[in-house]
Amino acid sequence: MGDIVLAIGTSHSPLLNSPAEDYPKHAAIDASGRKLLDKQGRSCTYGDLLEKADPSIKGQIAPQVLAERSARCTANIGKLSRNLAQARLDALIIIGDDQHEQFFDDNLPAILVYWGEKIENNPLHMDEDAPEFWRHARSQYHEKTRSRDYPVDSKLGLHLIEALIEQGFDVSQSKRLSKEHGEGHAFGFVHRRMMTDGVIPIVPVALNTYFPPNQPRPRRCYDLGKAICNAVRTAKGSERVGILASGGLSHFTVDEELDRRVLDACKRNDGEDLSSVPVEKLNSGSSEIRNWITVAGAASHLNNTWQEYIPCYRSAAGTGCGMGFAIWD
Repeated sequence: MGDIVLAIGTSHSPLLNSPAEDYPKHAAIDASGRKLLDKQGRSCTYGDLLEKADPSIKGQIAPQVLAERSARCTANIGKLSRNLAQARLDALIIIGDDQHEQFFDDNLPAILVYWGEKIENNPLHMDEDAPEFWRHARSQYHEKTRSRDYPVDSKLGLHLIEALIEQGFDVSQSKRLSKEHGEGHAFGFVHRRMMTDGVIPIVPVALNTYFPPNQPRPRRCYDLGKAICNAVRTAKGSERVGILASGGLSHFTVDEELDRRVLDACKRNDGEDLSSVPVEKLNSGSSEIRNWITVAGAASHLNNTWQEYIPCYRSAAGTGCGMGFAIWD
């Protein structure tokens, strides 16, 4: 019999792979025509956001502020990595999202469990004319020079599939990657940035957070987490299991109110509040909050003992990423 003994939430934004002096370069992408949503989930332009933005944000994008916040984010990743290593886990379930890395409009599952014996991460393949700062940021999810296979707890993955189906979740399944891209950013971030003190076998669970119309609703995500916890308790072989939410919080428009609501609900173990997050707010990058809601459901028997929130603005329009870090144990 197994048990979830540790849960982690972490942002995985490219900003976390970038020095503070590159933040304005990311902001330039926002201003140049990136598809943006306002805090109500409505399509808008950079100019729309700039017109309505809180003037105090200008003080939050000063070089010294960016440097301090970037350093805090790096320190928090280190803290999470140490906790991950110290937990002596047999397996780690990673709740992440796929952004047209392996799954496209011809086959885009809402919930998928990967249970191959291994999963591959590859070097970055990017257009030669891509800016160097963007190439650097994206490359941190990938292997530097050659492909690498990472271990998967295949038996636990299969058990999750069967147990989730018994609990009413018709999950998709995969035993191999069909695209050259590799495992994807949500899972590559964990391997490349967080497993610095030893590799733990994983079970990747991919949610379609980004792309309508089959995004799981917040309540379904919370219930999925509860069902994963139940499934682990009947698993054989992997006794100490962790679960990790990869992604979020709000971006590309930072919504501090939304982020603090989610983190506070995690702190209070308030499943009803998490299940009631307005679905229109969970699109674009903010959609990855679904991964946190799922993990909160799986960790409802644990205590949210530590969390930190850092609103990493990168433009006066309020674009950037709300960086969240949390531990349940």
